[in-house]
Amino acid sequence: MANGVWNWTFLLCLLAGRASGGAGTLASPKGVYNSSTTPTDLPWNTYNYCNAPHVNVEHYIPPRNAPDAKLVYLNTVIRHHKRTPDNLYPNENELNSMPWDCANFEQFNYGGGGAHVFHKTVSPPWHPFLSQIWNGTCDEGQLTEGGLQDSIRHGQDFWSVYHHELGFLTSVSQQDIFIRTSTETRTFQVASGLLVGMDPGMASKTFPVTTQPSPIDSIPPSYPCPNADAIRTAFQSVPAWTDHLEANADLKARLDATLGTAGLDAWASWYDHFFDTFSSRTCNGHPLPCNSTGACVSQADAAKVFAIGDFEYNYIWNAAENATAYSQLDFGVFMLELAQNFKLFRSGQDPYKLRLYVGHDGTMIRLAALLGLGAIAPLRWPALGSELVMEVWESGKERFVRVIHEGLPVTSELAWTPLDAFIERLEKQVPANIMQACLGT
Repeated sequence: MANGVWNWTFLLCLLAGRASGGAGTLASPKGVYNSSTTPTDLPWNTYNYCNAPHVNVEHYIPPRNAPDAKLVYLNTVIRHHKRTPDNLYPNENELNSMPWDCANFEQFNYGGGGAHVFHKTVSPPWHPFLSQIWNGTCDEGQLTEGGLQDSIRHGQDFWSVYHHELGFLTSVSQQDIFIRTSTETRTFQVASGLLVGMDPGMASKTFPVTTQPSPIDSIPPSYPCPNADAIRTAFQSVPAWTDHLEANADLKARLDATLGTAGLDAWASWYDHFFDTFSSRTCNGHPLPCNSTGACVSQADAAKVFAIGDFEYNYIWNAAENATAYSQLDFGVFMLELAQNFKLFRSGQDPYKLRLYVGHDGTMIRLAALLGLGAIAPLRWPALGSELVMEVWESGKERFVRVIHEGLPVTSELAWTPLDAFIERLEKQVPANIMQACLGT
């Protein structure tokens, strides 16, 4: 342990199978999984699942190949910050020695023109189904007070760079900034935290946040695409995938025995749910789950789950055969939106200087994969607050795009590429007639 923070260094079991032209490899990821603050004895850009490294004035690197260039436009996509677990064990209450408390900040939700009501979550001790949720004042998947504070700090760091670089006014303006989120409440709340971080005066003001209808929202994404689902089913039915499930059967048996998840398909097909329930606890200062017999999930088993999660996310969205085709179908609509944004800017018709999106881990992994970041290095599970910034710089009469991932410029042609080439790159990730491609036979 370093400064009270887990600094995971471990080896994952051999994961056999094909992955972008090679067999499965041993992974030894490092990272922080139980604090929003990265210890000072680690590099500032260390992978921190609880609070990803992001653009900040102390470490921002201006373009070095065009020192006279001027920043003129931004599209930025981030993942929401810390929340409660989004998945529940069959007997969730039994496995929580520490109640979840969300009473430390008010959850406002009201109609314009109505009273400024806020809601409180209560788990009544008399409720017949109380075993299925924890004691406390939080709902599943709810932004925690720590997540809100991380959002505010994220906004401060973002503004510390781009307020100057992009020439914003001294305060946040609806004329300069467009914000879109998913339909999940936590993404609205993160947007509100970012805004207050950028401009403390926003705490007493309103600001529009755009969403798409939930059945066709492209951010999670949630629009129907059975042909994408079929591709994913196929590449999760081969040894490249199934071997890692078999190799970790003992781990799965231990977790099932402790958590009561045996026989549940959602907990058997991949380690997503285990990853979520462990990391949400550790990031919010909760212990790993223990059942009524005293059996607990060990730190070693949690570490192994985190490593397996990295493998699974990289495999599904980056390394599997047909992973690109899968992501193009189920994330092509969002890539189309980005392409339209940059084309609008190119034509001089985008009224905004910044388009800011708040999404989820699925948003970030798909975007990183389709931009080609997985060709630089294997992708990891996108951390809370994960950030991807697409800057447009003007140098003379030419415009260039620079992509910054988790606070650092990417080390590929996306470090400095002509705007036209970047738009073409985005459009190549959008299947022709994408609705028919998703739904057609």
